[in-house]
Amino acid sequence: MLEGVNVSVKDLAQYILEVLGPMTSMKLQKLVYYSQAWATVWDDDVLFDEQVQAWDNGPVVRELWEANKGKFKISEVDNSDASSVTREQRDTIDKVLGFYGSKNAQWLSDLTHMEDPWKNAFANGQNTEITPSAMSEYYSTIAPAE
Repeated sequence: MLEGVNVSVKDLAQYILEVLGPMTSMKLQKLVYYSQAWATVWDDDVLFDEQVQAWDNGPVVRELWEANKGKFKISEVDNSDASSVTREQRDTIDKVLGFYGSKNAQWLSDLTHMEDPWKNAFANGQNTEITPSAMSEYYSTIAPAE
């Protein structure tokens, strides 16, 4: 279980950038999504409170998209603080990055399109929330990315 202190999605994204370096906005969105999804399984909690939505290219957190709007490659997220990510949260995120971090944005997007959380939410209309419970229910039934 995480310490009960959720970070902002911007803080989480900045931590990912500090670990892996600059990347496309789409790849960052997918790594944020998978970090949240696996936290619901491994830690029985969410990392951040912002809503994940089903967009055409897969899961997106609107607040992060707005912070990076118009940028293709992201090297840092304005108004973020990666140091607010706790050690326990970093452990979870690092496991996710170890598995998904080397994949490209299109591969990650394609993968999300094959998985029930995005498919079910998107079937209800673009921008529908992908709930933490939907993530937990789905990812707890597949082999862990550890």
